[in-house]
Amino acid sequence: MQKNKFSFQNIFEKYGIVFVLILMIVLMSIAKPSFRTMNNFLNILTQSSIYGILALGMTLVIISKGIDLSVGSILGLSAVIAASLGQSMTASNKYFPDMGELPIIIPVIAALLVGSLCGAINGGLIAFTGIPAFIATLGMTTIARGFAYIYTDGKPISTLTPAFKFIGQGKILGIPMPAVIYLIMIIITWVLLNNTRFGKRVYAVGGNINAAEVSGVNVKKMLFLIYTYMGLLAGISAIVSTGRMVSAQPGLAAGYELTAIASTTIGGTSHSGGIGTVWGAVVGALVLAVMRNGMTILGIHSYWQQIVEGLVIIIAVILDMRKNARKK
Repeated sequence: MQKNKFSFQNIFEKYGIVFVLILMIVLMSIAKPSFRTMNNFLNILTQSSIYGILALGMTLVIISKGIDLSVGSILGLSAVIAASLGQSMTASNKYFPDMGELPIIIPVIAALLVGSLCGAINGGLIAFTGIPAFIATLGMTTIARGFAYIYTDGKPISTLTPAFKFIGQGKILGIPMPAVIYLIMIIITWVLLNNTRFGKRVYAVGGNINAAEVSGVNVKKMLFLIYTYMGLLAGISAIVSTGRMVSAQPGLAAGYELTAIASTTIGGTSHSGGIGTVWGAVVGALVLAVMRNGMTILGIHSYWQQIVEGLVIIIAVILDMRKNARKK
């Protein structure tokens, strides 16, 4: 009898968030029939894709016992640079008026490079100067956002090429492109974390940094790579976000870092380090997307939605702390 109880407890601890997601979907489907339409489900998937991609990188960061508060600002900077290179010839406020339309690969590469560079700077500061991740990424938050405003003079950049629009609004076999890109990044991140030496070392650094060093792990190199990958994912999110809106503005993605942290925390990634999964981050992002979508359909004001989201984060961290305390 005790064995069954113990097994049930293990199952609930591991998959409890999945049960919560299913319960939310069922309750919302009963309360509002419009919630359970295919278009709405695709909309939820699309909405979760941008901060879901960020949550994938944040999972690696938090597993390594770090934090990144700069991903929203990095996304914003990457987005305005990509948008300035992806404008159509018909744009009235063309950032580079003498430059013709560029192939979509150019703004895409630009966004990836900017995101990766900012992430690499974060990783370099944390790894080689000993600055706490909280401080290093907080500094990058204001620096990246400041550069975004300087680059655009505080103005939005709009009228992008059809190729850019396809990235954010197109579909492949009925599936929105943001969801397709998200799925690809889920697979890549899962493989990295579960089937490579890199992934094993991410867990080792977060589990016990001293033991990792003794066992031969180059901790500084690992931290540098983890934050660089986080920056790369911010660049990818910037491309998707810019494509969805077919424009970019310097204040884009303010607060997205908190949503990414919330997604991976709700999904079971421990802030104590060494514990976390890609699937958990994906489910956590879906929980937030379903919660936001459901509250919007129910007519709950966005201000109250922020309060509910904050309470969910606090509860998730409390449950994580209690779980870790029981294990000790």
